Amino acid sequence: MKFWNYFHHPQAAMVLLRITLALLMLFHGWAKIRHGIGGIEQMVEARGAPGWLAYAVYLGEVVAPLLLLVGLWVVPAALVIAVNMIVAFVLVHTKQVLLLQNSGGWALELQVFYFVTALVVAMAYSRGK
Repeated sequence: MKFWNYFHHPQAAMVLLRITLALLMLFHGWAKIRHGIGGIEQMVEARGAPGWLAYAVYLGEVVAPLLLLVGLWVVPAALVIAVNMIVAFVLVHTKQVLLLQNSGGWALELQVFYFVTALVVAMAYSRGK
C-alpha cells in the first residue's frame, strides 16, 4: 500500500475542517461575550442601520460555531458564518482590500480563509438535489 493512501479520508477531513472552523470562530465569539459589542454597535449605526443588528454577531460567532461543533444544522450554520464574514468585511475591512502585512501576507487572508472555509463546509455537507 502506498504511503499517501493512508491520508485519503475525505469524511474525516471534512469533520476536522468543520470542527476547526467552529473552534476558531468561537474564540472571536468568546471575546464578544467577555468584552461586549459596543464597538460593533457603533459601526452598524454609523452605516445607518439600527444598533440592535450588532447582536447578530452572536449568531455568527457563538451560536453557529456551537452548531457546527456538535454537527447540527451544519449547512445553515456554515452559511451564517459566511454571511458574518461578509458583514465583518463591510463594517471593518473594506479599506484593507489592497493592503499587505509587513510579513508580505494579504491583510484579509484570515477573513477570506474563514469565509471560504465556511462555504466549503456548507457545500460538503449539503445533500444536493
